[in-house]
Amino acid sequence: MKLPELRIGNLRPKYPIIQGGMAVRISTAPLAAAVANAGGIGIIAATGMEINELKREIRWAREHSKGIIGINIMFAASQFAQLVHTALEEGIDLIIQGAGFSRDIFKWCSDAKTPLVPIVSTAKLAKISEELGASAVVVEGKEAGGHLGTLESMREIVPKVKEAVSISVIAAGGIVNALDVKEAFELGADGVQMGTRFAASSESNAAPNLKEVYTKATKEDIILIDSPVGLPGRAIRNKFSEKINNPQFDLTPKNCKACLKKCKKNFCIMDALVNAQQGNLDEGLIFSGEYIEKIKEILPAGEIIRKLVEDLKNL
Repeated sequence: MKLPELRIGNLRPKYPIIQGGMAVRISTAPLAAAVANAGGIGIIAATGMEINELKREIRWAREHSKGIIGINIMFAASQFAQLVHTALEEGIDLIIQGAGFSRDIFKWCSDAKTPLVPIVSTAKLAKISEELGASAVVVEGKEAGGHLGTLESMREIVPKVKEAVSISVIAAGGIVNALDVKEAFELGADGVQMGTRFAASSESNAAPNLKEVYTKATKEDIILIDSPVGLPGRAIRNKFSEKINNPQFDLTPKNCKACLKKCKKNFCIMDALVNAQQGNLDEGLIFSGEYIEKIKEILPAGEIIRKLVEDLKNL
């Protein structure tokens, strides 16, 4: 099949593939640079980073790649504005923003002439985003890993959004292999965003034992948890997720770092995500897309993209 051309403002990646921004510190500069060098759009997950850390990450990715580098940032993060302005000052190519809706960021990105790509789950929000100046939208369905803005399938949302807006529509949620990508394009998507598949890549900053979980988990291991952000989250079942879903366990943070603007405090999501990223899986929250069983091996990011493109051409 012929791949569509993805247009995000003045950006034209070789392939219409965006690597998801997975926090905390799974999507860092080496992964983003590898994806960008392979012709996709590489994304650094800014949420949970310190200001100087984000600067270093962006600069490293720039020095080691010749492609398109962006950041992903959660509106729910307490340092949202500071991180966005830092990325803009560093000349980031684009910003993807989710976990809430910010109107201010549209002006910030417009003033910096930087494309903004909100993550949406409804045609209504996609249309509002376009009216406010978005260059594209990521349409994320229930199949996605991490925080979910809907329990409706990407397959149902993408056609509605495509009909409602004229900007590029990027499908996200449960996209792992070439057949998934083909289906997204047939639904009308101009590009795809893939998260969990790149979490299980050589350049991912996930601990080796976490990457191993991605290759061994089955669909029966996927569950929903109640996140302190105020949204449901899709994760892999483990000891910690079982505690989250069991009211007998009190996981209230004892030393809150105020990493979120609003927090339900049912557990510390920052500690839980850091634990998972560092390989402390019994105390970690392992976010994952719904179709984890399709991931069988750890591959370099460039090989993941090369194989996707080759398989798509043969479909």
